[in-house]
Amino acid sequence: MKKVFEVNEYVTLIYRFAIMLLLFGICRIAFYFYNIDLYSHITFASFCTIMKGGLLFDISGLLYINVFYMLLCLLPLKFKFNKWYQAFLKGLFIITNAAGLFANVADIIYYRVTLKRTTFSVFDQFKNEDNMLQLWMQFVIDFWYALLFLIVLVFLLVYLYGRVKPKPFLFKSNLIYGISGTLILVFFVGLSVMGIRGGWRHSTRPINMSNAGKYAESPEQMAIVLNTPFCVLRTIGKETFKPLHYFPDDRKLMELFTPEIHPRDSGEMKKLNIVVIILESFSRESVGSLNRHIDNGNYKGYTPFLDSLISVSYTFSNAYANGRKSIDAMPSVLASLPALVQPYVVSEYSSNRVNGFGNLLKPYGYHTSFFHGAPNGSMGFQAFSRMIGIEHYFGKNEYANDADFDGIWGIWDEPFQRYFAHTLEEFPQPFFSSVFTISSHHPFKVPKEYEDVFPKGTLPVHRGIGYTDMGLRSFFEIAKESGWYQNTLFVITADHSVTPHYAEYKTNVNAFAIPIIFYSPALNLKGMDNRLAQQTDILPTVLNLINYPDGYIAFGNDLFGKEKKSFVLNYISESFQFMQNDKVLYFDGKKVISFYDYVTDPFLKNNLKERESVPVAESELMKAVIQQYNNRMIENNLLYKNKAGQ
Repeated sequence: MKKVFEVNEYVTLIYRFAIMLLLFGICRIAFYFYNIDLYSHITFASFCTIMKGGLLFDISGLLYINVFYMLLCLLPLKFKFNKWYQAFLKGLFIITNAAGLFANVADIIYYRVTLKRTTFSVFDQFKNEDNMLQLWMQFVIDFWYALLFLIVLVFLLVYLYGRVKPKPFLFKSNLIYGISGTLILVFFVGLSVMGIRGGWRHSTRPINMSNAGKYAESPEQMAIVLNTPFCVLRTIGKETFKPLHYFPDDRKLMELFTPEIHPRDSGEMKKLNIVVIILESFSRESVGSLNRHIDNGNYKGYTPFLDSLISVSYTFSNAYANGRKSIDAMPSVLASLPALVQPYVVSEYSSNRVNGFGNLLKPYGYHTSFFHGAPNGSMGFQAFSRMIGIEHYFGKNEYANDADFDGIWGIWDEPFQRYFAHTLEEFPQPFFSSVFTISSHHPFKVPKEYEDVFPKGTLPVHRGIGYTDMGLRSFFEIAKESGWYQNTLFVITADHSVTPHYAEYKTNVNAFAIPIIFYSPALNLKGMDNRLAQQTDILPTVLNLINYPDGYIAFGNDLFGKEKKSFVLNYISESFQFMQNDKVLYFDGKKVISFYDYVTDPFLKNNLKERESVPVAESELMKAVIQQYNNRMIENNLLYKNKAGQ
């Protein structure tokens, strides 16, 4: 029998709160060491500062989680020492805090996907998925060690909780106990408010996620400072955007950046078919022809067909995704809307009217469609495609053959790519169509007959990339025999990058590195361009290639245009990441907190802000883009007023 110590009820409460601070601290250390390859510049001193800041956020997060428990413990009534009441308190404490530990442990793994702590928006992100049970089961199988770690933490929670038992504080008289207990309750409430707010001063606002920057030397370190329960609870019901006034003068703002692309007068519109292929998790690192320098020139990558296509295409070798999740990619690629702060499709502005390929091309006689082999409605893709005027959606339901179902995500890529190619033959020309692949996704399985066909590589995703690349080859083999092929512009890109193998890709910049490829038998595009490119550049580039005659809204640039004003904008760990020319700036919404020369300093070791002034031109353009996006989103002003955008 373990010995149980009877301790003053208030000391007991502090002891149990301290248990959770300890366990949250262990989670933070585990978070760091599991993802240590993504944090190459943390010294022992800076890690101590991170842990110090983390304690502040843990206190706040745990007070949110335990507020009901603490109030029930602090009631100035002696019946709370009854066995049944204490049993209820124990159950409440263990369930709520185990949920907090679960969130922290899950984010140790999930952070490598998103590069930021999970927020409340995750519930909206996955609400349309009908395969969550299979996903969780697969998660447990693949990351069994995370489950084991969680079990150990919960065991410690239960064991340490039961080591002490509360006894009444000092006074035996019920009256005196009630009066003193009420005063102590008031005192504890005051302390709790201070803990939740992160300080005692009247001017102190409740701390939020951005305050983690005080304890971090670079934006990505903020994720270590934070804890997931705090991030989830602090973003419930929060507005994603608030009006910005970096440039109160609209004329100055429009001079710096406007998303309004005005009508062109450059000859007759070329009514090419347009096919946009979005490849799941195809990081630039996985493409051999974009990494000739790796392994002394011996690196071949995992995309032999894509490499062959690149040799006859125009490829942007310095291209980036605008987000880190699949749900970020569709608005960026098909509507030129970057993923800032929160995925657009799950934000409070997801009902805004926006332009995209569908409603821009439909007035000019284009048939429009979108293909995704997952169950219809997955990731909100079907709803978003309808919002941007894409008339026809083809998912797992339309494919109608569960023999090709992978058991988790949807239809295997190879048969679905063939289905995609054959279905395009049925459409009237000109047409716009896009397909989003799925097989190169966790749990990174391939059909049994292909298990030994593709190289396993250095990461679990590589075999799936090889399989999807084969599916892409199948698509083009069928497409080449069709009547529409020669009159088509193909765009091939990825939805996002994944956790890399090589050190050069383990940086904030290359965490978004993907391919962007333009291939067209009709336009004879060919070349390798090292200019900065991003997903939001795809829509304006395609529309300008076909001499689109109307105006539209786009938060990117025409990559073949005369203006060499290309930039890349991302959001990472509570900061904007902005690349232009040879600089990358990190902006917390109020000030540039660091900037680097990513060309001469690719590992981002030397923060130039310590010895140079912040680049004015890059900083002003960045703020102008953010203000335009932010305020137009709030004002529902994302349509260019013309016949195509009405």
